[in-house]
Amino acid sequence: MQELVQEGRAKVNLTLRVVGRRVDGYHDLESVVAFADCADRITLTPGAALNLNTTGPLAQACGDAEDNLVFKAAQLLSERVPDLVLGDFLLDKMLPVAAGIGGGSADAAAALRLLARANGLELDDPRLIEVARLTGADVPVCLASNACVMTGVGETLLPLSLPKMPCVMVNPRVPVATRDVFKALGLRNGQLLVSATDVFRGTDWPEAGASLEDWVEALAAEHNDLEAPATRIQPVIGDVLAALSASNGAWLARMSGSGATCFAIYENTADAKRAAQQIQRDHPQWWVHAGILS
Repeated sequence: MQELVQEGRAKVNLTLRVVGRRVDGYHDLESVVAFADCADRITLTPGAALNLNTTGPLAQACGDAEDNLVFKAAQLLSERVPDLVLGDFLLDKMLPVAAGIGGGSADAAAALRLLARANGLELDDPRLIEVARLTGADVPVCLASNACVMTGVGETLLPLSLPKMPCVMVNPRVPVATRDVFKALGLRNGQLLVSATDVFRGTDWPEAGASLEDWVEALAAEHNDLEAPATRIQPVIGDVLAALSASNGAWLARMSGSGATCFAIYENTADAKRAAQQIQRDHPQWWVHAGILS
């Protein structure tokens, strides 16, 4: 069988509200999620055995293959699908790790899509969905890789119709562990951050066909509850947000996920490209991407 290829697109949390912490320790979230046009690239050469090799500019940050979410997802699926065709995975790592943009989760989701193709499985196969959830909270949303409102611990996805959003994404090349950020948030088991009324009320997001301006206005009324604790852990996040906010044409600047990647939304791609070039000149050590969220 010939090699198969998938992209693991970066996930961006346009908003992130922490509803509370469950009695089991997991955090309930509500997040508007979009996907960027930057991605890792994963190739599968189908075969009997499971192997994973990494290449690309950020391969060094991936660690041991056995600890990679691609490996974990493939193993979990093989436990649930008899005679699953596995094979050799090659991960071309372009996205920063521990960066709040779901790089590892996007890779695992891409691996599951590849295994589904190699084995004739549908993407809504219950075994595939179960494995996505077991692999990581962001893997189900990355499996679909479509804009949505994500709630619970990542298991409930409500599709959204987003306009194309010109953006700049910046990571200061400082990893931030998600568990450390939630620990800094400091919620006790069973503690709610919002009232029960707020939980049921939810947010009315713009309907299909709404303009970029409408969306930016709606997003600006929300925030990322993890931005403050993440910035306490890595103050450079504040520098990144300041650089994005000060760039010409930036309509909204915010941190994604648990950090340290931040993004800004612009009126057009020309403004975004100019802003990215200026930020890269001022901070050559940072990872900077100008592109589109959708």
